[in-house]
Amino acid sequence: MAVTLKDVAAHAGVSVATASRAFQRPEMVGRDALARVRDATEVLGYTPNRTARALVTGRAGVYGVIVPDLENPFFPAVLKGAQARAHELGAQLLITDAGESPEGELPLVRTLAPQVDGILLCSSRMDEESLHEAAALTRLSLVNRVSPRLPGVFADPEPGIPAAVQHLRRMGHRRIGYVGGPLRSRSDQVRREAIARICAAAGLDWIEIGSFPPTADGGRRGAEALLRTDATAVLVYNDLMALALMERLHGWGVRVPEQISLVGWDDIPFSSMVTPGLATVRVPRYDMGATAIDLLHGADEAGRPARVGLPTQFVPRGSIARATAEDAQA
Repeated sequence: MAVTLKDVAAHAGVSVATASRAFQRPEMVGRDALARVRDATEVLGYTPNRTARALVTGRAGVYGVIVPDLENPFFPAVLKGAQARAHELGAQLLITDAGESPEGELPLVRTLAPQVDGILLCSSRMDEESLHEAAALTRLSLVNRVSPRLPGVFADPEPGIPAAVQHLRRMGHRRIGYVGGPLRSRSDQVRREAIARICAAAGLDWIEIGSFPPTADGGRRGAEALLRTDATAVLVYNDLMALALMERLHGWGVRVPEQISLVGWDDIPFSSMVTPGLATVRVPRYDMGATAIDLLHGADEAGRPARVGLPTQFVPRGSIARATAEDAQA
């Protein structure tokens, strides 16, 4: 027979109303009565909802996740990894979409914080002041972002980007462009710096084509900007943008890879399904999600916040071709 709230109240020697307040509004219940309700809950095994569980264990058993755009194919693998690890820890995920609005992230943290044990912020573009305010509300773990005061996991551009640039160099390309993402994105800044440094060391020209939204439309706009340059190969902020860029070039009669070689970032499933296959830098997205949950789960432990960089890997595919003799000698 199922244990009821009435049973808990009787065992604790309090009224049903007091037992109910102990679960819903514990601050309104005296310390002694609250302790007796807690003991009765443990003895009788009464855990009907997250509130009761929180009363017994101090944890709600739920982690929040805020992503900038659920339609972006980068995030499903991150969420799969986070969900699998959360389940191993006996927790659930509560997922919400910030709608690509940095200003919308902090209000979401305020809403989720009372309901969860902590929040994963995926590719957050909040400034450090806002992150500090968010961290005062609940535990935080960052995915694809680094902050000096918070734990987080990010994709290390090495060895992926150096391998991609060196491959383009071996294929004869000397003018390499970059179609970037949002300027507020730390990942974009890190990649720009890595590409510039590696091209300079290899004696290559690198062309900063611009900053664009990390969407298909951003990739199409990047294609227009690309054609105003003399780049023979281009790296793109993410695969979604790269695929849209390739589609726009095809529509204009510009052949990939014969006229423009193309490299994306992420290795989403669609990248290997198109023709030509999209060369890309593979990001361990599933592992990033799982690691972020581990960092969040241990965020209450003493010590410096952990920041974990997971290595990337260059994946060559058909979107890269050898530069023409004229381009290689230019």
